[in-house]
Amino acid sequence: MAMKMTGEVTLPADRETVWEKLNDPEVLKACIPGCQSLERTGENGFAAVAKVKVGPVSATFKGAVTLSDFDPPNSYRISGQGEGGVAGFAKGGAQVSLTDAEGGGTNLAYNVEAEVGGRLAQLGSRLIDGVAKKMADQFFANFAKTVGGEEAAAAAAQ
Repeated sequence: MAMKMTGEVTLPADRETVWEKLNDPEVLKACIPGCQSLERTGENGFAAVAKVKVGPVSATFKGAVTLSDFDPPNSYRISGQGEGGVAGFAKGGAQVSLTDAEGGGTNLAYNVEAEVGGRLAQLGSRLIDGVAKKMADQFFANFAKTVGGEEAAAAAAQ
């Protein structure tokens, strides 16, 4: 089952700071919902473990994440795939772009394409899409808090 999701959030930090945080594995690990580990495997690669609950299905996904198409401090592509045992698999990617925000700060835009299979796909697109949106919102609220504090997290969550 394929899904697409786009969004944009304004962060209260300059583009260079946001870029730096987007490339810091410790920051990403702290911001990704359910992330248990994120370890560098190469210059632009990571091994990841994340625990995810979608409706009645809970699974621990183990997979690989790769960063590519670098245009610092403007954009990059993040791609990944993970296996969740009997729950199924997930794979996909996102194009992330940074631009200066009017009045200061940085706009972060993302365009995600993902595919899930196995038991997860049997849950239906409405449930999967809802959980994916909730996880994206939670990531960006956490990320905003990291780069700009509590007020930024509240603004990003809206």
